[in-house]
Amino acid sequence: MALKAIKAGKRNETGIATVVRLMSERFGARFQTGEAIRAQHAHATTYIPAQLPDGVVFPESAAEVEVIVSIASEHGVPLIAFGTGSSLEGHINAPHGGISVDLSRMDKVLEVNASDFDCTVQPGITREALNIHLRDTGLFFPIDPGANASIGGMASTRASGTNAVRYGTMKDNVLAVTAVTAGGKEIRTAHRARKSSAGYDLTRLFVGAEGTLGILTSITLRLQGIPEVIAGGVCSFPSVGDACNTVILTIQSGIPVARIELLDAVQMRASNAYSGLSFPEMPTLFVEFHGSAESVALQSRQFAEIAAEFGSSEFRWTANTEERNALWKARHNAYWAQKSLAPGLAILSTDVCVPISRLADCVEATQEDILANGLIAPIVGHAGDGNFHVGLLFDDKDGADIAKAEAFVARLNERALAMDGTCTGEHGIGQGKMPFLEAELGDALDLMRQVKRALDPGNIFNPGKIFAM
Repeated sequence: MALKAIKAGKRNETGIATVVRLMSERFGARFQTGEAIRAQHAHATTYIPAQLPDGVVFPESAAEVEVIVSIASEHGVPLIAFGTGSSLEGHINAPHGGISVDLSRMDKVLEVNASDFDCTVQPGITREALNIHLRDTGLFFPIDPGANASIGGMASTRASGTNAVRYGTMKDNVLAVTAVTAGGKEIRTAHRARKSSAGYDLTRLFVGAEGTLGILTSITLRLQGIPEVIAGGVCSFPSVGDACNTVILTIQSGIPVARIELLDAVQMRASNAYSGLSFPEMPTLFVEFHGSAESVALQSRQFAEIAAEFGSSEFRWTANTEERNALWKARHNAYWAQKSLAPGLAILSTDVCVPISRLADCVEATQEDILANGLIAPIVGHAGDGNFHVGLLFDDKDGADIAKAEAFVARLNERALAMDGTCTGEHGIGQGKMPFLEAELGDALDLMRQVKRALDPGNIFNPGKIFAM
């Protein structure tokens, strides 16, 4: 996690110079080496320092990705796949130099099979663009990480988001991928069947690999029917513990919520100011139900009864599209609302995930830690699956403040692991969480390294991420 631990790796200067020349000759204006565009393709979302690639290439087909991989593999030069750049843990940095492979021009919907509830897309299409394409079919793709991320990036980081409590994460919604591996050839991991017992589950090997095993060239996705009625609501609580216990009992009662998001009092203050809301500055749940008019009304009543047991305010819900959109836009803008609390400070956005029964314990202990150390750190989370985020504001030019921030993040991860949780529910490992993955999985990392060496013997795919080789 520490800044000093995120160092530049050894560069293959001769190989890089050769590949830069060959890429320029092969791709012309679709290969760029200007500093500005290289900086746009390095990490800049949180405080992890940017490490620029040596060039950026824009392929337009799987065949061109094969050419790029073949050139890089021959000369031992790193390739870093790039979607929209919205990841948070340094995934797109180039610590060893190399080439950023910007897949944004591979943004086509290749096939929609409405009767089978699936589609196949290129990796560069964003989730919002995909759902615009699908809207006339009566189907939608439900995974919503907040940012308008690319589908390839979402698959590579095993993204989830606000809908995960009902629809699962990317690992549950990817049926198959095609990918170009180190040999420079495209492989396909599965077909469109909803289940298979055919060999190793290579699809899930690539989903969550963070671009370290190959470059995705297509993704086949599960789709869902657009619900007849979507209703959302808000209620406030005396404490974060009361809000979390409401979530726990709601899930344990089998109420099929589509979204159930926790915002603590500090986050509500920030969101009210940034998004023009007027809710009480108290721990709050944003809730959404999908289904028929009758089922949504029943679920809302059941949830309101549970919330009342834990001292909630009146549960205010609506099926009005504009009102719901305003609510969820505010939730998706939580990161920017956090930054607005102290515009002069940097922000470190981090996440952990614990078993749902330990959510209240973990969040309350984290709040006590924040207060005891005088930190500004709003909490917001996908409470329905035990995943929450902390947006820690600090002075990234003050060594003491950096050390204080990093010590807090270390304690947060230790706390989650002690509760049989994970160091990341959805951000991924990248560079920022490498030490915590080692603490979480121990000797299992050796098996991951064996897989990496077998599929990428030259270590060209996104080196310096997930674990050290």
